[in-house]
Amino acid sequence: MKRSLFSCFSLLLLLALMAGCQSTKKDFVGVDGDYVTGSPLPDRQEGVSFLGGNVSRGDFEPIYFNFDSFSIAGSEAGKITAIAAAMRNGNANIIVAGFTDESGTEEYNRVLGERRALAVRDALITEGISGARIQTVSFGEELPANPGSGESAWSKNRRAEIGVVR
Repeated sequence: MKRSLFSCFSLLLLLALMAGCQSTKKDFVGVDGDYVTGSPLPDRQEGVSFLGGNVSRGDFEPIYFNFDSFSIAGSEAGKITAIAAAMRNGNANIIVAGFTDESGTEEYNRVLGERRALAVRDALITEGISGARIQTVSFGEELPANPGSGESAWSKNRRAEIGVVR
């Protein structure tokens, strides 16, 4: 009796340990079908790329972020307001691209860049812009604004840029 009770207990313990060791799916944000502020992300538009010829970049100032953060600082809020005002006065769609500095792994930076892009998207939705008009993409640490090293360079790389689809 003790032997079978011990075997049962051992089996339950083994199963519990195996369940605890299972790999969990990484929580990547910004995949088609995800929702932000109750608004679904739009499907990617065929032929529309942040780096494509039909996307105008530089119409708006980049939104900068603090180290390891995807919260929009109060000092950057005016930029969001300006983008929203321009979108209200037109019908163009935009792509918000998130970027990071070179700190962290490539995977971590890709996720952080996407969260920055989604934070800008969320702020624009709060300003009354339809989420269907806003795509997001993350470049992570790729395409640095300043390829140098040190805080002065890295602070310019922690950003979100806006591309206007023409």
